[in-house]
Amino acid sequence: GLFVWRLRNTGVWQIPCRFVHLYHVANDRLITFQYFNFLKRMYVTRCNKDLSQRAKPKSDSIVSPFHELQQLDQEKKVVHRISPVSPVHQSWSETSSRNELREMKSAAKTEDSVIPLGAESKEDRQWKEMKLRLDDLPGILAHLSKIKLTALVISTASAGFAMAPVPFELTCFLLASLGTGLASCAANSINQFFEVPFDSNMNRTKNRPLVRGQISPLLAVCFAASCGIPGIALLTLGVNPLTGALGAFNIFLYTCCYTPLKRMSIANTWVGAVVGAIPPVMGWTAATGSLDAGALLLGGILYSWQFPHFNALSWGLREDYSRGGYCMMSVTHPGLCRRVALRHCLALIGLSTVAPVLDITTWTFPIISLPINLYISYLGFRFYRDADRSSSRKLFFCSLWHLPMLLLVMFTCKKSVLEKEDKGNLPGGGHETGMEIRLP
Repeated sequence: GLFVWRLRNTGVWQIPCRFVHLYHVANDRLITFQYFNFLKRMYVTRCNKDLSQRAKPKSDSIVSPFHELQQLDQEKKVVHRISPVSPVHQSWSETSSRNELREMKSAAKTEDSVIPLGAESKEDRQWKEMKLRLDDLPGILAHLSKIKLTALVISTASAGFAMAPVPFELTCFLLASLGTGLASCAANSINQFFEVPFDSNMNRTKNRPLVRGQISPLLAVCFAASCGIPGIALLTLGVNPLTGALGAFNIFLYTCCYTPLKRMSIANTWVGAVVGAIPPVMGWTAATGSLDAGALLLGGILYSWQFPHFNALSWGLREDYSRGGYCMMSVTHPGLCRRVALRHCLALIGLSTVAPVLDITTWTFPIISLPINLYISYLGFRFYRDADRSSSRKLFFCSLWHLPMLLLVMFTCKKSVLEKEDKGNLPGGGHETGMEIRLP
């Protein structure tokens, strides 16, 4: 009896009821979920058992699909001009007749101008279904695949192919470049497919095709599949299986690891740097068929270059990233963002010095590349010290020409194939052995 009385006083028997109450309260709160219906994505929220759209595309400031109410009110306003005071010597009848004529003319003008505006505004205020024209499809697909970023990926893969210590083969080079470009288009399209509700909240990405509704999500997924599957097959069957495996791994890393990490942790920057470092490694493996120290060096150069490039870019887009819900260093850890950019600017000097040690370039490469590496390191120090938009902008634009310049200098200082073959010959070998190695 005392035990039951103690339980009633402490209220232990009410614990299950409290759990049920908490469950109902959590159910009534705002819950965000994604609903897929044959690849027709609907982003809705539930608040008090009512469905409402949460992420709405922003209207374009240049060419908007509909006019806002405030703009319509401003267009409907008619400015009436005050007639000047008539002179004293004019009679009242003359002035009144002139004023009546002016009022009649102004009324006719306003009727001609206001009525079409009202008719157009009713049509413009309504939602219209955007029709896809075949003439616009190539530009939309190029925007969907981020054609400029794809061109950069192909150029870095070509640099890795050119730096490989083997004779140049045009057919293998074209197949590797085409397969790498198709894999990049597929990864970028899948990335935009997953980030539609977040891109709609950012000024930099609100005009993307999926956000504006220029194409359907089904078409975007079909385009990604039509690029990714032939691209990986081309790299695997036309080049070698190692390059195809690297291409498939890069698509997986970009879409399934980097894309969700952008809203979870600042570690997404390091994962994205690995994604950007793989294309030159793919170019090297496409030429040699093996993963050597030279491939890792090229990947390390691309890995370090991306930190000053992206950190300087994200510094000017902090408002956009915070509005879109992305967890970036420039937003959550601004001091770390500047320190990491400076460290990897200095790391480029060390990586350039390692190239002749690994017998990839001559010793002139670290000497010739030292001025451009010192200059980007100086801009990285300015960005670290000043922490303003001006210094970040200078560092970003410097990174745009620094990478192609560094790769070009690296290619000009590359050791020739004949020199490596001569060094690789055994000292006790005869003249016939050297001739056999040089024969194709």
